[in-house]
Amino acid sequence: MSDSLTLRLARYAAATSIDKIPSEIVDLAKRVCFDEMASAQFGRRSLAGGLTSRHVAALGGPPESLVLGTRMRVPAQHAALANGAAGHGEEVDGAHVVGGHPGATLVHAVVAMAERQRATGAELINALVLSYDVAIRLVAACGGKFQVKARHHLYADFLFSIGAAVGCCRLMRLDPQRYCHAMALATFQCNALGGLYAEKRHIAKSFCNGQFALAGVSAALMSSSGFEGVDDVLGMPDGVLDAWGAAGAAEAVMKGLGEEWPILGSNFKFINAGYPIHAAVESALAAVAQGQVSVEAIRSIHIGMPEKAMRVVDNREMHNICVQDMVCAALVRGRLDLRELPFPGIQGDPTYIRLRGVAQAGVDADLNRDQPEGRGANVTVTTIDGQSHCHRVDAPRGHSSRGGASWQDLHDKWLSGLPGRPVDAMTALAQRLEHLEDVRVLVDAFMEAVGEQTP
Repeated sequence: MSDSLTLRLARYAAATSIDKIPSEIVDLAKRVCFDEMASAQFGRRSLAGGLTSRHVAALGGPPESLVLGTRMRVPAQHAALANGAAGHGEEVDGAHVVGGHPGATLVHAVVAMAERQRATGAELINALVLSYDVAIRLVAACGGKFQVKARHHLYADFLFSIGAAVGCCRLMRLDPQRYCHAMALATFQCNALGGLYAEKRHIAKSFCNGQFALAGVSAALMSSSGFEGVDDVLGMPDGVLDAWGAAGAAEAVMKGLGEEWPILGSNFKFINAGYPIHAAVESALAAVAQGQVSVEAIRSIHIGMPEKAMRVVDNREMHNICVQDMVCAALVRGRLDLRELPFPGIQGDPTYIRLRGVAQAGVDADLNRDQPEGRGANVTVTTIDGQSHCHRVDAPRGHSSRGGASWQDLHDKWLSGLPGRPVDAMTALAQRLEHLEDVRVLVDAFMEAVGEQTP
């Protein structure tokens, strides 16, 4: 086997360990892991979360890994599917500056595999950081989320399946050649046309994130059993980078490995809404607060955004993916609560109906220039007497450029979002993850409590 791009990446991956990861990256990985696992438990109530849990229950198989938020263990690849879909099902899972929702795929793939392998917490952390190293670099090497969709009509998160496969291979302690075949086997299972954004109930996109996690787990398992992929799926003609790579793709995949940590681009959410909406809600609430504007006095609302972000959330049918719906709901209620969704109840509110009729989204020239692929917003609220109140937010709360989220932030988020659950214990276990001899100790904290009703 020649010294190919894929093999060089595999050799790096096989030699990784938590000892080589800076302490601040270890801490961030633990926060990401905790938040994504809690998002899956929270998202078990979603359509996607409920459907996938029932689906995997019907498939049977050995009880290897927990379907989070239930008391059911299923084969690891099926747990990854169910947890990845639930993780994205309520739109509270994290995002990333390169675009997409890597946590919904990567965390649930490596957690399911780590539980199957009865891995240590330190091994899980290493596998998670490694999976981000590979997955985020691949999306960047292909030009980022928006370029992948514009040039190839694909949902770029499918590339995360390759990072998931690498992380799972590390947990299984496979040899580098098996990593190469696993990366290929993952690509053979995954693809996602950008047309999925036409979904109406947020099932298709959530399923895809779960399917990408399943592909990563099953690719590692198949490779370990002797399944053949190809030797250089990344660098070969008709391979990943030949098909989808941007200029300098091969260099981008290997650049900074072991020195630069893509997980640093992780962004945390504090409302369950599409990520481009978060800054708009924050901006609108700040504009009315600073101007001391009552909702009754509002004549019009203009939501300025970068063009690419606006296209994702402008007048969508799904309420929590529609920027106009969520901004108007936030203004009427004065805030958005993680657990108590405003829809459909608020649709009959006369104030909401009036605001929704005067809310428009448009391209903000300054944001489009400053951050064309960013998630900022600049909302202008104009009152009946002709006064305008504006507030610009370059990045929403929880964004990596604003420091992400602290342990206290996440504890408070899930204390509110998961009432009745042992959030104190869940947080404490996640904080000391590197010291756990068996990952299952953490996973069991996300099990359905006796007497709870699984969707």
